[in-house]
Amino acid sequence: MGESGGGSWRDSYKGMSSDNIKGLVLALSSSLFIGASFIVKKKGLKKAASTGTRAGVGGYSYLYEPLWWIGMTTMLLGEIANFAAYAFAPAILVTPLGAVSIIISAVLAHIILREKLHIFGILGCALCVVGSTTIVLHAPQEREIDSVLEVWNLATEPAFMFYASLVIGAAVFLIFRFVPQYGQTNVMVYIGICSLVGSLSVMSVKALGIALKLTFSGTNQLFYPQTWIFTLVVLTCVITQLNYLNKALDTFNTAIVSPIYYVMFTSLTILASVIMFKDWDRQNGTQIVTEMCGFVTILSGTFLLHRTKDMVEGSSVILPLRISKHTDEEEGIPLRRQESLRAP
Repeated sequence: MGESGGGSWRDSYKGMSSDNIKGLVLALSSSLFIGASFIVKKKGLKKAASTGTRAGVGGYSYLYEPLWWIGMTTMLLGEIANFAAYAFAPAILVTPLGAVSIIISAVLAHIILREKLHIFGILGCALCVVGSTTIVLHAPQEREIDSVLEVWNLATEPAFMFYASLVIGAAVFLIFRFVPQYGQTNVMVYIGICSLVGSLSVMSVKALGIALKLTFSGTNQLFYPQTWIFTLVVLTCVITQLNYLNKALDTFNTAIVSPIYYVMFTSLTILASVIMFKDWDRQNGTQIVTEMCGFVTILSGTFLLHRTKDMVEGSSVILPLRISKHTDEEEGIPLRRQESLRAP
């Protein structure tokens, strides 16, 4: 019986494919670059503030600071690595690993910026590592795709078209109905728009990444109009996403925005990927449940780290929900990759 059970486990877990390994390495590299870039940018902002007007009150002296540009370059490298990761691995593997960037930021801030990491913050980092490892070990294999037309066929299937219609409808409803009345008082309005549109942007980024990967490998996908349609969708979604994410960060405390945005964005992205690329069709129930447990573990670590990052030992002070748009905005270290593209 034991041998039979062991054989069944080996059949269900065949190890990571070469594409998944490439995607994993790129995703972790992205987190390393982006996590480090926050620290370098913050050092540059502080140095620029000592000789000019702070960025948080409208100054632009940081543009003359080499450290800030080094941070921006590092961040750009991270974004490129993140883009490439989606071309090799499923979104259910790549997206949750965004939490690794907060571990990098927290550790480097503790070492370089002398920002104390609360004991519960260390526990949060450990939970993120455990959750990420769990997802990596049980992530589905990347689907074999030979043409951007295959991605287009997946995107135009009834199930995903229904999901995309719901997302677009909900986002438009929030923009025109809720933003004017509740945008400045309810954090869920801006974050909801970012997360909904973000799930579509990741699917389009993955489609575009696959098209470029195939093109570089010798199968030109650039003459297909579908490639350019995906490019247009990426640009539209990213611009919309960043616009409302900036509004959220400018209105509410980063310690509140970051974890809520991470939960909603990652959850909707995984849902979109499961519907469009049918990730779970290639897995059994045990693997799916294990992935979800890993995801919940990452969420727990993320919330714990963010809720305690401004606490010192022996203190239980928690930041207020809303902050003035003129506070020291550059002091926070945001979690998600999309936040890295906002203004300093």
